[in-house]
Amino acid sequence: MIKKTLVWLRQDLRLLDNPALYHACTLNQPTLIIYILDETLYPLGGAQCWWLHYSLEALQKSLSRQESALILKKGASETILLNLIKTENISHVFWNDCYEPLTMARDFKLKQLLKEMGITIESFNGSLLGDPENIKNKENSFFKVFTYYWKYCCLHQKIKPLMSKPKFINLAHHSKITLESDVLSSWNLLPQNPDWSLGLKKYWEPGEIGAKKQLKKFIQSNLIDYAHGRDFPAQLKTSLLSPYLHFGEISPWQIYHAIKQIEIQNPITSKSTERYLTELGWREFSYYLLYHYPQLPEKNFKTQFDTFQWLNNKELLKAWQKGKTGYPIVDAGMRQLWHTGYMHNRVRMITASFLTKHLLIDWRVGSAWFWDTLVDADLANNSASWQWVAGSGADAAPYFRIFNPVLQGEKFDASGEYVRTWVPELKKLPNKYIHKPWEASKSILNTANIILGIDYPLPIVEHAKARQDALERYQTILKNSYR
Repeated sequence: MIKKTLVWLRQDLRLLDNPALYHACTLNQPTLIIYILDETLYPLGGAQCWWLHYSLEALQKSLSRQESALILKKGASETILLNLIKTENISHVFWNDCYEPLTMARDFKLKQLLKEMGITIESFNGSLLGDPENIKNKENSFFKVFTYYWKYCCLHQKIKPLMSKPKFINLAHHSKITLESDVLSSWNLLPQNPDWSLGLKKYWEPGEIGAKKQLKKFIQSNLIDYAHGRDFPAQLKTSLLSPYLHFGEISPWQIYHAIKQIEIQNPITSKSTERYLTELGWREFSYYLLYHYPQLPEKNFKTQFDTFQWLNNKELLKAWQKGKTGYPIVDAGMRQLWHTGYMHNRVRMITASFLTKHLLIDWRVGSAWFWDTLVDADLANNSASWQWVAGSGADAAPYFRIFNPVLQGEKFDASGEYVRTWVPELKKLPNKYIHKPWEASKSILNTANIILGIDYPLPIVEHAKARQDALERYQTILKNSYR
C-alpha cells in the first residue's frame, strides 16, 4: 500500500504561501488534503459559517483545477485524523499552527500521540508575521504595551520570502486518490428561514481569488490616502482584508510584501504604508496577548476590573444590537454590521465604547455579539479589542476616554453620508442635526418627515449622565484595588 501525506487545513484556506501545503507536496508521494469542521472547541458564529461555506467552495474549485481535491469531514479532529492515518497508510502529517488556546492544547496532545505512533509531524507558522513565543522584552517576559512590542518586531523581524503554489503529484503509478468526503451543503452553514445573508453576498467574495482582488483594489484605490481616510467610515478607505486574513485566504506576508513593494515604487505613500502595517501589527499583538494570556476571551487582563459593577440591562442591549439607541453614528454602525457582516473600525470603537461605558454592559456580552455577526470575527482580535475599549485590556485607552457619539459623528461623518446610508429615516435631516436629531425643531423634523420616538428613537441614555456614572464606577474599582 502506497504511503501518503496528509495536510490538515484550518485557518489557511489558500494555495499560495501555504507552508504546510507547500512542504507536503515536496515529498513526492500522494497527498490528501482535509478540512475538518470541529465544533468542539470554538463554535463559529453565523456570519463566519456563511463565509466558511463559500471559502471552502472556492478552495474546492481551486484544488480541482490542480487535479487535486479537498476532503471534508465533520466531527472531533483527533478521531477523524487517527482513523484516516490507520486506513490510508499516512506516514506524514502537515499543518499550519493556530494560536487559540484550546486549539493549541489539542494540537500539542495530538502531536505527542502521532509521534508515538511513528508518524512524522511538521507544523508551521502560516498565519502570523512572527512567532509569539520568540518575541520577548528585556525582562525575558512578554510585552504588554503595543508601541514597544511593534518597535521590537520592526527591528528584529526576519523578512520571509513568499512560497509559490505547491506542485501536486500527478504520476502514473499513483492511482487517483478517492476518499469519501462530506458534501459541503450537508453542513448547513448557510442561513435559512430567514436567509439574512443577502447583504453579505453583495459585499463579499470569500476565497483566495477574492482576497487577491481585494488586496489589489485596496492598493490601487485606497492605500495612498489610508493614513488620513481610514478614520472616515463613509469613505471606506480601509483594506477590508480582515476576513480573508482570519480564514487564511491570504497570508500576512503576502500583504506585507505587496505593501512594501508599493512603498518602494511610490515613496509618497510611505506615511500610509507605515500606518497600514502598524494596523497589521495590532493584529499580531492581539494574537501575542492571547498566546501569553490564554484567558483573554473570558477574563479581564487588568484584574481590578473583576469588581466592576455592570448593569447588563437586556432592553438596552437589545436596542444596541438592533441599532435603535437614538444615537445615529452608533445605530449606523450596528445596522451596517447586521447587513454586511462588517463594521468600520472607527465605528467599532464608538459602538463598543457606547455599550460598555454608556450602557454599562459587560464587554464579554458585546464580544459575543460581534463573534456571531462579524465575518472577520477572530478570537484574538475580538477579545483584545473589546478589552482595549472597555479599559480592562493591555495597553488600553485611558478609562476617561469615553467616546461622545455626537462629537465622534460630527468629526468623522460631518456630512452625515455614513448615517444616511444605514439610517435612511434620517436622510432628510440637515447636517447640523444628523448626529443629534433631538435638538432639531419640530418644523425641521416635520420637513424631514420624522417623528422622534416613532420613526426614530429618542436617546436611550443621556451622554453626560452616562459618562458620569461610568467614571464613578471606575473610581470605585480603583479604591477597591488599593485596599
